[in-house]
Amino acid sequence: MSNTAVITHSGNHEPTAFTQAQLEWLPWLPPLPEDELTERHYAGLVDAARAKSPYFRLLARDPDTLGARTRTDKDIFYNPDAGLPRAERELSATATSRSNGCIYCASVHARFASHFSHREADVQRLLDEGVGADLGPRWSAIVETSVALTATPTALDGTHIERLRAEGLDDFAISDALHGAAFFNWANRLMLSLGEPQQQAASAA
Repeated sequence: MSNTAVITHSGNHEPTAFTQAQLEWLPWLPPLPEDELTERHYAGLVDAARAKSPYFRLLARDPDTLGARTRTDKDIFYNPDAGLPRAERELSATATSRSNGCIYCASVHARFASHFSHREADVQRLLDEGVGADLGPRWSAIVETSVALTATPTALDGTHIERLRAEGLDDFAISDALHGAAFFNWANRLMLSLGEPQQQAASAA
């Protein structure tokens, strides 16, 4: 991709508010065309359906790294063996994305957190008020821990772990919360440095 011109989207008006609405994402570098994907690229994508996404087709330019990234992502968020309920794994990712200012990632994981928890109003409060919103003792402990790790690893200390334990999280659950935050600190930076969010076009009446 050397000497490839940056793609600009002069007509795009990026969303400025955090939302649970579905957003699009516009790349600043050219993704691979879907019809040029090889078996190696699909191996990196892991899920063939991700070939529809410009974000994943851009990351597929380095398919081996993408494959490792995707398998890590799936194990953190989809592995059902012990640990946090899926809703709270998504909460950790949402809090991290809200703290980092990644509107696109926050929208995706806020929807998942709402879907699996049935606490849409609380998730929206996190988006609207920020990471200091009162979401109840357990959720606030998860958010506080995720945000501490997001700010800088040294901001996370034993008091965060003690608070999580006091809210009933065991070692596996604490590990899930930390993995969700750590992974999305990385994922947010990819999204924020490679493209921009776009409000999804309204459906035709």
